[in-house]
Amino acid sequence: MSDPWYADGLEFACTQCGKCCTGSPGFVWVNDAEIAAIAEFRGEPLEEVVGLYTRREAPRRSLKEKANNDCIFWDREGGCTIYPVRPRQCRTWPFWESNTTTPEDWKRTAEECPGCNQGDLISVEEITRRVKVVRV
Repeated sequence: MSDPWYADGLEFACTQCGKCCTGSPGFVWVNDAEIAAIAEFRGEPLEEVVGLYTRREAPRRSLKEKANNDCIFWDREGGCTIYPVRPRQCRTWPFWESNTTTPEDWKRTAEECPGCNQGDLISVEEITRRVKVVRV
């Protein structure tokens, strides 16, 4: 098996710009442990968090979006209001398979995400780990 095109790693530093939290509608998949972490972080009952902030997309759950398609936890003034416990899908951005398969995919992602090609060098091993986390 040959090394991936990013064998020397890729630079990334989250700028918390919110571009991955706003815009087009989509899904932020959450599992039970992530929902529980959000509830604990917010100091709210689990059932309330499930009802107010998630939606069933059989057989999974996704975070809800505001009417303007922003993530329910995105605040235009303060950023992500659950950043320390954000779901794995958010934690692993932009190292998703759809963004790292080819150099062109990464270039397209970098055009939207100002943190790409900036900051810390993320190793190929860490990128591979993050890609696998989201795939699960």
